[in-house]
Amino acid sequence: MPGTVQSIERAAAVLRLLSGGSGRLPLGEIARSLDLAKGTTHGILRTLQHVGFVEQDRVSGHYRLGPALLHLGANYLDVNELRSRSINWADPLAARSGEAVRIGTVLAGQVQVVHHVFRPDDTFQTLDVGTMLPLHATALGKVLVAYRAAAVAPPRELDRFTRRTILTPRALAAELHRVHESGWAADIEEMTPGIAAVAAPIRGYGGLVVGALGISGLVERICDSHYHPHQHLVAYVRDAARAISQDLGAARR
Repeated sequence: MPGTVQSIERAAAVLRLLSGGSGRLPLGEIARSLDLAKGTTHGILRTLQHVGFVEQDRVSGHYRLGPALLHLGANYLDVNELRSRSINWADPLAARSGEAVRIGTVLAGQVQVVHHVFRPDDTFQTLDVGTMLPLHATALGKVLVAYRAAAVAPPRELDRFTRRTILTPRALAAELHRVHESGWAADIEEMTPGIAAVAAPIRGYGGLVVGALGISGLVERICDSHYHPHQHLVAYVRDAARAISQDLGAARR
């Protein structure tokens, strides 16, 4: 039986490393983490960069997963599987939080709602499955862009929906950086007056983000008096997103 190919094993190790943690690492840290020489590591990174599996930030010089690999990761999981794997966790999240739950993926530069659980009360609600939402003005969308699900890029045109909608690329970039670093996103009346939302990433095998899970409801229920989301609700959302991710084959985080 033929043996394994060392260069491919090392390339796979680099990709696994970049899929975890902050997702942006310098050459030296990658080399140290994998116990490889810098020259060897640089050669692997350049090859992965050539095929689009890795890209290098022009300012910091740090490396992260590239659009070609992210596109492959998004394609391996269809919407039906994402929905079916999420049901067991979305319903309990609605009951626990007392709010509506939505799961979204990227479609044609927007967020497509693929699953929706009603808020557990007797108020009138409309099913949102199939609804298309903007990336920059929703918690679900911010998560998908921050983690580059389906290789989606930040939108160039930032439409205004309310007075709180993010409208400049610089402000959006800062917000997406915060989302990526914290592991969750919020929108406070950015899409609809009086409504707030919290969302977290759903990861598939290899740690690639394949969707987003979130809750939404009235601002006074989601946020405190300072317009900050209640931390117990953030924790509920992140815990449910992690559970779905593990069910999809992502490593425990």
